[in-house]
Amino acid sequence: MKAFGYTTATPTLSDSSLQAIELPDPVATGHDILVAVEAISVNPVDTKIRANVSPDSGYKVIGWDAVGTVKAVGDKVSLFNVGDRVFYAGDLTRQGSNAELQLVDERIVGLAPTSLSNSEAAALPLTSITAWELLFDRLQIEKSKNNKPASVLVIGAAGGVGSILVQLAKQLTNLTVVGTAAREESANWLKDLGVDHVLDHSKNLNEQRLAADLNEFDYVVSLTHTDQHLDSIMEVIKPQGKLALIDDPASFDILKLKRKSISLHWEFMYTRSMFQTEDMIAQHQLLSELATLVDNGTIKTTLGEHLGKINVANLIKAHGILESHKARGKLVLEGFE
Repeated sequence: MKAFGYTTATPTLSDSSLQAIELPDPVATGHDILVAVEAISVNPVDTKIRANVSPDSGYKVIGWDAVGTVKAVGDKVSLFNVGDRVFYAGDLTRQGSNAELQLVDERIVGLAPTSLSNSEAAALPLTSITAWELLFDRLQIEKSKNNKPASVLVIGAAGGVGSILVQLAKQLTNLTVVGTAAREESANWLKDLGVDHVLDHSKNLNEQRLAADLNEFDYVVSLTHTDQHLDSIMEVIKPQGKLALIDDPASFDILKLKRKSISLHWEFMYTRSMFQTEDMIAQHQLLSELATLVDNGTIKTTLGEHLGKINVANLIKAHGILESHKARGKLVLEGFE
């Protein structure tokens, strides 16, 4: 099979950071299904792994979002059949989706939304799992419109995770949803997704909050540059509020949370697959629920830009866009060449 990988991590992106390679076709056993990959999206985790993690031997194939067709199933598979069209984010410890064929555990896979094209569906899995787990598992926000009114501030809301998270929060809860964006096009994107207010994270957040007559926030979700925003977060979060994050801050002074008794919640969507947790199948279940929400029009795909075929040049282009921190929505590639 054709795949795209590398032998040495490259902290600085170049035209040789990824190479086209040929690998043996994988064989499905146990809970694994073998998927013929048809579309992928590229995420910040791809760039982080490429920049920092070299393979122990041979090539490392990255990529953690895919839509494709089931070609074979292992002997313990019960959720899928050959011919099913599926979507998933995969497992950080295994070969990624930048390959024509991929093995993936059925318990972290869902049937793809029938109303979306392959490229539209490929934009969803990783960011949707992350946003869903952050809201409903980590922060334990109830999926209900009848709860006591509360508010959430989402920092960096126009990116891939934020674009799904604000939709889930607006459509499935009674939260007042406030997102941050520093560019006009990003602010307009968030308004189209239904946020109640947009603040500019390049300016003083507390001053903007007061000017908009907003109370302190019950929840703050920080999706990027948390270390740079931490002081601002402490100003705008409500005493006894909850802070959740997904990024990798260079430094993080947890003592700043003490005065307001803020609880801290990390979200890492690979935890369940990496540690084979007892509730690993929860990702299959949430992807199935997400597909229903998409097909009934409740949630929209967050495809930002279709970059063309799956090849070295387009993959490197996607990595460059992500490393510029100017992506809006998701970057998708479709079809191998």
